[in-house]
Amino acid sequence: MKARKTWVGFLFALIFLLFLGACSSNETGSNDDKKATNESPKPTTEVKQEEKEVVKIGLLTSLTGALEAYGAQTVKGFELGLEYATNGTMEVAGKKIEFIIEDTETQADVAVQKATRLLEDHKVDFVVGSSSSGDTLAVLPLMEEYKKVMIVEPAVADSITGANWNRYIFRTGRSSSQDAVAGAAAIAKEGVKIATLAQDFAFGRDGVAAFKTAAEALGATLVHEEFADPAGVDFSSNIQRIINAQPDYLFVIWAGANNPWGQLEDMRVQERGIKLSTGAPDIAALRTMEDMIGMEGFTVYHHSLPNNAVNDWLVAEHAKRHNGEMPDLFTPGGFAAAMAIVAALEKTNGNVDTDTLISAMEGMTFETPKGPMTFRPEDHQALQTMYSIRLERKDGFDYPVPVLKRELSPEETAPAIQNNR
Repeated sequence: MKARKTWVGFLFALIFLLFLGACSSNETGSNDDKKATNESPKPTTEVKQEEKEVVKIGLLTSLTGALEAYGAQTVKGFELGLEYATNGTMEVAGKKIEFIIEDTETQADVAVQKATRLLEDHKVDFVVGSSSSGDTLAVLPLMEEYKKVMIVEPAVADSITGANWNRYIFRTGRSSSQDAVAGAAAIAKEGVKIATLAQDFAFGRDGVAAFKTAAEALGATLVHEEFADPAGVDFSSNIQRIINAQPDYLFVIWAGANNPWGQLEDMRVQERGIKLSTGAPDIAALRTMEDMIGMEGFTVYHHSLPNNAVNDWLVAEHAKRHNGEMPDLFTPGGFAAAMAIVAALEKTNGNVDTDTLISAMEGMTFETPKGPMTFRPEDHQALQTMYSIRLERKDGFDYPVPVLKRELSPEETAPAIQNNR
């Protein structure tokens, strides 16, 4: 009997303890509910970090049309230049860098439309471009209207930093006069007679005018100037007139795929005692110049010529990103434009106020695959190295290679100031 009472007492004690535990649990829940209602509710997702400010760049270039190969080179160089200049972060002075590419189609009216879209719709802080001098000249007034900085690359017409220049225009590309000084240095001297062949548009006419000044300053005489249809494919009549003028040299100024090299060979110009000279073009055009081995001239760039760390990086990375392809004639120009923008933003600590940028960029020296460039304060033309070369066969190349005779320094190739500032 006593044992039964003990067991019943134990059972009641156990039930009582369980009851207390349940009450305690309910009390705790009530306190938590009260506490939650007295505090601000916690967010269900993490708070987003404050978005960084953005620097916007508009890249105008020829992705179609006669100069599309040059446009592709510029784009590749620009992308790699931004990466190099920002150590892969695509940021400068705490701001993100974004760029928008617009195709001018190598047409001036389209270039104006696309530039307006970049300025109006995208609100870009910089414009870079374009492949064509005609496109670029059409866009220059917009930069003054919208008060935005334009980095001209690779258009070469002298009038861009001359008669048509305004204070918002900077140029990393070389000018016709810089080409002319380099070209004249290769062939012009006292008593030499020279004819020229160029396309009949701003690039060609400005180039010939600049070459004539440089060549005559060295004592040579320009005996004939021939201008051909930029869209033409038959240059036989142009070449015949040059033959009739009996020059010692024919200096050719040309851009684009429809070049005259094949017809110059077919018409046996060199067999008539006329030596050919030109600016060594891009790799595709060099492949058509097998019969010009030994030609002396100049070049803006060939990946084998500059000896510096920036060019070494460009060559290695370009090959890595583009199936072994080497950077071409205008790749370093796109790279230089990107380097210039990042250098300017570093100087202004990210300030994109146009007057502040102009003050920072005038006289600014910055690194490029061709070595240091400097924006001349008077006209914002980048003074830069050029190369006096001879075309030669070289192991490892399936085209005539520009081999260095000597570097032409930025001071040596500095063009005359033409903007009447």
